[in-house]
Amino acid sequence: MPDNTKQELAIIKIGGNIVDNPDALNSFLLDFQKMKGLKVLVHGGGVLASKMAETLGVKTQKIDGRRITDAETLKIVTMVYAGYINKNIVATLQKNGCNAIGLSGADANSIPSNRRSPEPIDFGFVGDPVSENINVPFIAQLLKSDLTPVFCAITHDTNGSLLNTNADTVAYSLATALSNVFQTTLFYCFEKEGVLKDINDPESLLTTINKKDYDTLKENKIITDGMIPKLDNSFKAIENGVSKVIILHAKNLLNGKGTILTADS
Repeated sequence: MPDNTKQELAIIKIGGNIVDNPDALNSFLLDFQKMKGLKVLVHGGGVLASKMAETLGVKTQKIDGRRITDAETLKIVTMVYAGYINKNIVATLQKNGCNAIGLSGADANSIPSNRRSPEPIDFGFVGDPVSENINVPFIAQLLKSDLTPVFCAITHDTNGSLLNTNADTVAYSLATALSNVFQTTLFYCFEKEGVLKDINDPESLLTTINKKDYDTLKENKIITDGMIPKLDNSFKAIENGVSKVIILHAKNLLNGKGTILTADS
């Protein structure tokens, strides 16, 4: 049951296909500014990072769609995520009247991560956040000071190394950690209407799913590929104190039309 004594907080993760489309991003940021209450924004930006790597002559390596982050790639994703994209989002939000502050996970030790084991695949400088170690007092203080944190998908290992980190996982980790202080709702915004029975049919939207539904849909191969890690993280968040997870098209942020994930009834 939600703890109604806690203040509500929205953690919103915006997908790369929106971040990489200036018109879609501007429209989303206008809606984000209009959202009432406390909120945190999390973003990545993989397409732009890949374009920058190509321009600089650095080969992008991926295994099963996941980027290998060697030392040169780490420089590029840090420049793109923590620099260009993050500060442009913050500047646009300031223009829209939202007092945002751009952060990486290294700032104020906000999001410490463990560098992923090289076994069985060495992904390089890639981090997995530890929810229990997230600097909740610092982030809560920003929120209570009427600042809106905007986190990029760069964390750190507390030993001086930055780490490339999946933005979905950053959002999940923040939502889980902050649920100790706030009543958190996690929004995953991307370019689809939500979780679809047929990926090519926006009318096949599943409006609600619980964990039992999800297991059945996965077993029957109705939910596959990239949606699986997103939903795995979502249900893990609910198990760990997040009130609700909503997966939706970025254009529907204000009306909340999408797929609502809940604990088993």
